[in-house]
Formats: sequence, C-alpha cells, structure tokens
Amino acid sequence: MLTLTSGAVQVIRTVTANPELPPETGIRIESGLDGSDALRLSVAPAPEAGDQVVEEEGARVYMEPVVATMLDGKTLDAQVDPQGDVAFTIAEGTET
Repeated sequence: MLTLTSGAVQVIRTVTANPELPPETGIRIESGLDGSDALRLSVAPAPEAGDQVVEEEGARVYMEPVVATMLDGKTLDAQVDPQGDVAFTIAEGTET
C-alpha cells in the first residue's frame, strides 16, 4: 500500500480544504497517456469505481487499480517551494 509522508498529508489537506469542494475530495493518481510510466495527479471530488483509497489524517489519495499496484510499497511525499508551487515525489519504501 502507498504510504504518505507528513509533508504529503499537509499539502493534500491544504489543496482539498476548499469549503466549496465535497468533504470526500482527495488527490487522484492515474496512469499517464499512451501507456507511458508517467502518472497524473488531479483533485477529485470522490474515488472512481475500483479505485484504491489511502486515507491518512484527513488526506485522501485515490488510485486507479493499475496505479495502486505500481505504487504498492512506495511513499508519496510533497514539498512546496518558495513560489508556492507543489512538487509530489514517489520514493521506494517508507519515509516519514
């Protein structure tokens, strides 16, 4: 199962905290276009049918089944640079 760092939890909660969004809003990770290994992240109001859900401290991540298998045992981290841009990274193993 995908693990979230405290940085990822904080960023996801901040991104999905808009009161106009449904309470179950999270980040969805899906496979990229044309069969590439690239992944796409987007804000999603709810999981889609078949999605694996990872929830930690109010941060929700929804993953397509293929992506969930690909990210099993990996860790999602997020950092915000001084300009306010968010960068998500995926690493092997668990980091906190």
